[in-house]
Amino acid sequence: MKKNMICILCPRGCTLTVSPDLTVTGNTCPRGEKYAIDECTHPVRTVTATVRVANRPDTMLCVKTEAPVPKESMMEVMAHLRSMTVTAPIARGAVIVSNILGTKIIATGKVE
Repeated sequence: MKKNMICILCPRGCTLTVSPDLTVTGNTCPRGEKYAIDECTHPVRTVTATVRVANRPDTMLCVKTEAPVPKESMMEVMAHLRSMTVTAPIARGAVIVSNILGTKIIATGKVE
């Protein structure tokens, strides 16, 4: 079965078609072909979320994975983040979790 998708790697937004044998059409650059094959064989996502700050009432810290994680593991990462709290002060770029599915959770905001 053919799969249709939009390439998100550049502003051009090519409409891609991937056949069952992983032949890609519609791409105008090699990055589109690689994106389509990766998305069909092993999709990954960067997870962005917030975590609670224990010593600052009603405050949340924005975080993200340093590298993309397998799409099927996103909920595992989110469950871990929901269950944790951090303590301020926290600088932007601080490592919040040192290893989850082979990547780190990094603060994208700061809390003083």
